[in-house]
This record gives sequence, C-alpha cells and structure tokens, in this order.
Amino acid sequence: LAQGTFRLKSALLTLAMSQSQVSKKRKFVADGVFNAELNEFLARTLGEDGYAGVEVRVTPIRTEIIIRATRTREVLGEKGRRIRELTALVQKRFGFPENSVELFAERVENRASCAMAQCESLRFKLIGGLAVRRACYGVLRFIMENGAKGVEVIISGKLRAQRAKAMKFRQGYLISTGEPKRHYISEAVRHVQMRQGTIGIKVKIMMSHDPEGKMGPKMQLPDNVVVHEPKEEAVPMMPPPEQEEQQYGGGYNQGYNQGYNNQGYNQGYNQGYQQQEGY
Repeated sequence: LAQGTFRLKSALLTLAMSQSQVSKKRKFVADGVFNAELNEFLARTLGEDGYAGVEVRVTPIRTEIIIRATRTREVLGEKGRRIRELTALVQKRFGFPENSVELFAERVENRASCAMAQCESLRFKLIGGLAVRRACYGVLRFIMENGAKGVEVIISGKLRAQRAKAMKFRQGYLISTGEPKRHYISEAVRHVQMRQGTIGIKVKIMMSHDPEGKMGPKMQLPDNVVVHEPKEEAVPMMPPPEQEEQQYGGGYNQGYNQGYNNQGYNQGYNQGYQQQEGY
C-alpha cells in the first residue's frame, strides 16, 4: 500500500511539473528519476529478451522511447502486440497524454560488447544450473572472440558452500579511470535469486576502437601510439661490372703501364747498372 501511494504521488508530481514551469534543478532530478524507474521496469520485463538499455528522446510533438535489445522480435511481439502493451503501461504510469508517447525497438549490432546482454546471459546460465566457473569462462571467451579489448566478470555470494565469497575473472586490457572510461567501458550489474541465496553479477567490457563508431567508440585512446611504416627510399642504380672496369680501371692501368715501360726510364736504368759493373 505504501509503495502504491508513493507511486501515485510520484505520478501526480510528474504530471504537475509537466503542466507548470519548474526550475532546472527539479527538472533534472525528475528526468533522472523517470529514466531510472523506466530502466528498472524494462529490465525486469524484457530481461529474457536481451534488454540492453533505453534512450528517451523528447520532441515538442511526442516523447520517443527507444528500447535496445538483442532479440527485437520478442520485444515487438506478435503483430506488435507486446510493444503496444508496454506503451500503454508507460503512458498510464507516468501520466502522459493520449498518443504523446511512442516506444520503438532497436537491435544491438554487437551483442558481445553489450554488458547488459552478457549479464542477462550469465544470469540465465546460472539459473539453469551451469557451474559458475564454466559459465564465466564461456562468457569471457565469447566476448573476447568478438573483438573486445578486455573483460572482467565478478560473481559474489554463496557459490558452492555456505560461506559467501567472490570470484573474479579477467582477460585482456581494461582501463578503470579517466575520460576514456565513459566511452570505452560498458558495465552492468544483475542479481540472481538462487536456492541458497542471492548471487551478484558484475560485468565490465572494454570495447575496441572503431573509426566508424558502429562496433565501438569513435574516439581514440589518448595514450595510443601509432608507429608509421618507414618511407621507401630510391636506391641508386649500379653500373654493370664490365662498364665499371672501362670507366675506372681500364684507363688507369693503361697509363700506369705506359709510364712504367717508358723507354727512356729503362735505358737510363740499364746504363747506370753497366757503369757500376765496370767500376
């Protein structure tokens, strides 16, 4: 009863604020509460269908709510029945006027880089009775094989015995601070209601850089070092061996032989030698 009264008051407050002018501070707080409650409602309702987040776009004519999921066919339902039911529930809960809110389903391109989808996958593996280590290593391998830079999975609770403990599985490169964390890290937390108690799951995925911005962030890491290939230098052409000998060795040898075999030099040398013999 208390929860129902709080929700009714919240709806009335939202409707009153939408009709009258509110301060910027109150507006931001109201938007944050609306996003948090909407995200929790959709996560509980569409968890089995690979729910991966929600985006709200407010236009002067209507409010568009885009639901990101891995299996959009199940979100839409047969002939769009389920998406119409969700639209009616959101419209009634938050007090939107008739035909002023519309829900859309958007498919996630890379399921492996979505922490929410992998958290839900791990959750259903554990509910199905799969061993903790095997389930975690399976998720780790799937994420890394699909182009992620790094991943971390933390599971805590009563895993096997009565004593609670935490297990951490890591692979690859993972940053944890700074501005790039907002663009590169996808993080999600889920709770699994097991027979022995509640188990907490936390998944962190570091996406790889994508220049087009489809499979990962477009922004480069600030400490990324690019090593360029060396430029190709023009190698000077060497002359053939015969031509080289003609250019350098031939003329030099010819001149040397001419000088050495000079007649005057030989004659003078022979005369001097003969005079020494006579002496």
